[in-house]
Amino acid sequence: MTRFATTRRRTLAWLGAGIAVPVLAACGSSAEAKAFPISMSEDAWRKKLTKAQFDVLREEATERPFTSPLNDEHRKGTFLCAGCDNELYSSATKFDSGTGWPSFYQPLPNAIGTSTDLKLGYPRKEVHCADCGGHLGHVFNDGPKPTGLRYCMNGVAMKFRPA
Repeated sequence: MTRFATTRRRTLAWLGAGIAVPVLAACGSSAEAKAFPISMSEDAWRKKLTKAQFDVLREEATERPFTSPLNDEHRKGTFLCAGCDNELYSSATKFDSGTGWPSFYQPLPNAIGTSTDLKLGYPRKEVHCADCGGHLGHVFNDGPKPTGLRYCMNGVAMKFRPA
C-alpha cells in the first residue's frame, strides 16, 4: 500500500468523523431535554398510557398509517394530548391529507412545541405537546391555505372531545 493511499484513507476517516459527530449529537430530541409543566417518571407514564401511546408519546414511535380512528373523526370538537389532556387542535383545522394520519393546518395557541428531528438523516420538524413534551408527529410545508402547513399527527397520541 502506498503512503498516498494511507494518507487519503486517514483524511477521509477524519472528514467522516467530523461530519458524523455533530449529526449524531443532534439526533436527540430537544423536546426531551426541555423541562415541561407536566413531568412524570418513565414508570408513571407506562402506567398511565397504553403501550401504543407510550411508544409514540414517550419513545417517538410512529403508528401505522390508516390505523387510528381519529383519522376518520369529523365531528366538531377538540383534539387533546393523550398524555396530559392539553388541547392541541380544533376540529375546524382538520383536513384529509390522504396520508393516513390525522392532519391539521394549525394548532391551538401555545399548544405545541417543535424541534428538529434528524432520525431519518435529513431535518424534519418534530411536533410535541407544550405541556408534557409528548411526541405527536411532524409538520410539513405542503398543507392547505391559510397556513400552507400540514401537522401530521399520530392519532394514538391524541384523544377527541366532542363539542
